[in-house]
Amino acid sequence: MENINTALMLMVVGMVTVFCILLIVIYLGKGLILLVNKYAPEEVVPDKKGAQGPAAIPGNILAAISAAVTVVTQGKGKVAKVEKVK
Repeated sequence: MENINTALMLMVVGMVTVFCILLIVIYLGKGLILLVNKYAPEEVVPDKKGAQGPAAIPGNILAAISAAVTVVTQGKGKVAKVEKVK
Protein backbone atom coordinates (compact mmCIF):
# COMPACT_ATOMS: atom_id res chain seq x y z
CA MET A 1 0.00 0.00 0.00
CA GLU A 2 2.91 2.29 0.72
CA ASN A 3 4.25 1.79 -2.81
CA ILE A 4 0.94 2.90 -4.35
CA ASN A 5 0.86 6.05 -2.20
CA THR A 6 4.43 6.87 -3.20
CA ALA A 7 3.65 6.25 -6.86
CA LEU A 8 0.53 8.45 -6.75
CA MET A 9 2.40 11.23 -4.97
CA LEU A 10 5.21 11.04 -7.52
CA MET A 11 2.67 11.14 -10.36
CA VAL A 12 0.91 14.21 -8.93
CA VAL A 13 4.19 16.04 -8.32
CA GLY A 14 5.32 15.25 -11.87
CA MET A 15 2.05 16.40 -13.43
CA VAL A 16 2.05 19.65 -11.44
CA THR A 17 5.67 20.28 -12.41
CA VAL A 18 4.93 19.75 -16.11
CA PHE A 19 1.87 22.01 -15.87
CA CYS A 20 3.87 24.79 -14.22
CA ILE A 21 6.67 24.54 -16.81
CA LEU A 22 4.12 24.69 -19.65
CA LEU A 23 2.55 27.80 -18.12
CA ILE A 24 5.99 29.40 -17.89
CA VAL A 25 6.68 28.58 -21.56
CA ILE A 26 3.31 29.99 -22.65
CA TYR A 27 3.70 33.28 -20.77
CA LEU A 28 7.33 33.71 -21.83
CA GLY A 29 6.27 33.13 -25.44
CA LYS A 30 3.48 35.70 -25.20
CA GLY A 31 5.87 38.17 -23.60
CA LEU A 32 8.46 37.61 -26.32
CA ILE A 33 5.83 38.18 -29.02
CA LEU A 34 4.71 41.44 -27.39
CA LEU A 35 8.31 42.59 -26.98
CA VAL A 36 9.22 41.87 -30.60
CA ASN A 37 6.06 43.53 -31.92
CA LYS A 38 6.73 46.62 -29.81
CA TYR A 39 10.42 47.17 -30.61
CA ALA A 40 10.71 45.59 -34.08
CA PRO A 41 7.40 46.06 -35.91
CA GLU A 42 7.02 44.60 -39.38
CA GLU A 43 7.74 47.05 -42.18
CA VAL A 44 4.77 47.92 -44.36
CA VAL A 45 5.72 47.97 -48.04
CA PRO A 46 3.17 49.72 -50.28
CA ASP A 47 1.91 47.65 -53.16
CA LYS A 48 2.92 49.31 -56.44
CA LYS A 49 0.34 47.47 -58.57
CA GLY A 50 -2.56 48.49 -56.33
CA ALA A 51 -1.96 52.18 -57.05
CA GLN A 52 -2.03 51.72 -60.84
CA GLY A 53 -5.41 50.03 -61.02
CA PRO A 54 -6.40 46.96 -63.01
CA ALA A 55 -4.82 46.28 -66.39
CA ALA A 56 -7.05 46.74 -69.44
CA ILE A 57 -8.29 43.61 -71.20
CA PRO A 58 -7.89 43.79 -75.02
CA GLY A 59 -11.15 43.99 -76.98
CA ASN A 60 -10.60 40.78 -78.95
CA ILE A 61 -10.07 38.75 -75.75
CA LEU A 62 -13.16 40.32 -74.16
CA ALA A 63 -15.20 39.45 -77.25
CA ALA A 64 -13.93 35.85 -77.17
CA ILE A 65 -14.85 35.49 -73.49
CA SER A 66 -18.32 36.93 -74.11
CA ALA A 67 -18.87 34.60 -77.08
CA ALA A 68 -17.76 31.58 -75.05
CA VAL A 69 -20.11 32.46 -72.20
CA THR A 70 -22.98 32.92 -74.67
CA VAL A 71 -22.34 29.51 -76.27
CA VAL A 72 -21.90 27.66 -72.98
CA THR A 73 -24.97 29.19 -71.30
CA GLN A 74 -27.06 29.04 -74.51
CA GLY A 75 -27.64 32.77 -74.50
CA LYS A 76 -28.79 32.98 -70.87
CA GLY A 77 -25.45 34.10 -69.39
CA LYS A 78 -24.02 37.59 -69.32
CA VAL A 79 -20.46 38.79 -68.69
CA ALA A 80 -20.62 41.52 -66.05
CA LYS A 81 -16.93 41.98 -65.28
CA VAL A 82 -13.61 40.63 -66.47
CA GLU A 83 -10.42 41.20 -64.50
CA LYS A 84 -6.95 39.75 -64.60
CA VAL A 85 -6.00 37.47 -61.71
CA LYS A 86 -2.45 37.66 -60.34
